[in-house]
Amino acid sequence: MVFDFGTLVASLNRLSTSDHQSVVSINLFVALICACIIIGHLLEENRWMNESITALVIGLCTGVVILLISGGKNSHILVFSEDLFFIYLLPPIIFNAGFQVKKKSFFRNFSTIMLFGAVGTLISFIIISFGATSIFKKWNIGHLEIGDYLAIGAIFSATDSVCTLQVLSQDETPLLYSLVFGEGVVNDATSVVLFNAVQNFDLSHINTSKALELVGNFLYLFASSTILGVVAGLLSAYIIKKLYFGRHSTDREVAIVILMAYLSYMLAELFYLSAILTVFFSGIVMSHYTWHNVTESSRVTTKHAFATLSFIAEIFIFLYVGMDALDIEKWRFVSDSPQLSVQVSSILLGLVLVGRAAFVFPLSFLSNLMKKSPEERISFNQQIIIWWAGLMRGAVSVALAYNQFTRGGHTQLRANAIMITSTITVVLFSTGVFGLMTKPLIRLLQPSPKHLTRMISSEPTTPKSFIVPLLESTQDSEADLGPNVPRPHSLRMLLSTPSHTVHRYWRKFDNAFMRPVFGGRGFVPFVPGSPTEPSGH
Repeated sequence: MVFDFGTLVASLNRLSTSDHQSVVSINLFVALICACIIIGHLLEENRWMNESITALVIGLCTGVVILLISGGKNSHILVFSEDLFFIYLLPPIIFNAGFQVKKKSFFRNFSTIMLFGAVGTLISFIIISFGATSIFKKWNIGHLEIGDYLAIGAIFSATDSVCTLQVLSQDETPLLYSLVFGEGVVNDATSVVLFNAVQNFDLSHINTSKALELVGNFLYLFASSTILGVVAGLLSAYIIKKLYFGRHSTDREVAIVILMAYLSYMLAELFYLSAILTVFFSGIVMSHYTWHNVTESSRVTTKHAFATLSFIAEIFIFLYVGMDALDIEKWRFVSDSPQLSVQVSSILLGLVLVGRAAFVFPLSFLSNLMKKSPEERISFNQQIIIWWAGLMRGAVSVALAYNQFTRGGHTQLRANAIMITSTITVVLFSTGVFGLMTKPLIRLLQPSPKHLTRMISSEPTTPKSFIVPLLESTQDSEADLGPNVPRPHSLRMLLSTPSHTVHRYWRKFDNAFMRPVFGGRGFVPFVPGSPTEPSGH
């Protein structure tokens, strides 16, 4: 055997060059994320801009610079990876959403949230899929199968309400914030479940049994993913309550909380379930039980750690979407017919508007029929804000589009390239234009009470004041339900005040059976020689 030293050196040189390029790319991306945070801070009080739009604009500008430097050959420094998005970036965002949610408001409006997030997404999916099939089949955009059209429906049903949530306040508009926030998470999960269901089914011969099987698979994924998230959260609470790592090391305590949270997401991926739903409900359960079983310092650390990871991941995603929007490879396919690309993007944007309106206003009417208290009903102005909040499309839509229409981030088919560029166009337009108009629209339709704004702005920003308002609503006592809520004595009363009644019985069950086993608020872990260990908030 002859040893080819020259080949080995050439291989090492290529490897060294590749590693150096990766280091350069990572350095540039970290620097851009820092720039986004600094500029976002400087624009904090700006009427139009927010950090999502800032990251998108910086990504676009960086893409233009790279495009010019490379002589029009490249516009991004990282190739899109589904693993990077679904395995590393999305979990901290969704988990933090569940971990921070005001659970009392979320579950009090749970029926409305599920109505918007699940039923509404299905309605939007049907309208967008049907509209795309009816229109695009008549146009010369290339070959698309029925599965592609259904995938388009799932892709553009996934909303991105980040811009709206950055403007709304949980304290000023608890009902509106709860609905927009809850619907956004359930919508993402529903869209991904629908997308996976469409990909896994043979759609060459659609009939009634196939449709029922699709619905059954959707319901199974929804239920099993939720159950897995709850079980994972309870398991983490039980382990930390029994072993109490904090008596020796808070580092271990924080590490096990973070790793158990991530494990819930990966377990869902392992069993082909909806990881978004799993990690969201795992976050809710862990904030209700696990978080109260750790030491005071660990609570502050985990709270800020999850929020920080989520914040960085969101900026990274918007930055990348802005940079990838100028990918020459995909735009080259539509360069000969830019008018067609604009038409496709316009139709998709129109279907998004129609699909959103088709369920927000009718389902709001149905929800209001079930509410007896005027404070719990959704006003027309709030309905417009909810409709507007769901018009923006973001990273989930881009990730699903890449999954369906590319292989390894690349595509060589004209129809697929058109769908990718159209998706990017809709994301940029909706996030840029609709996102810029979000703050003025909300201030017009939902003006903030001046005394409440002053009260919130004057609060100290110590760690405790940051944490307590965020999670205190999960620990509300029965008295928080108000003196005017009678105890249920009949089925009729149960149906007339379902959320209050369910909450009351849940509190009794939680105090009697769950907290003695899994801990929670009021749990004081025993530390030998330290009887004064701080208890929960």
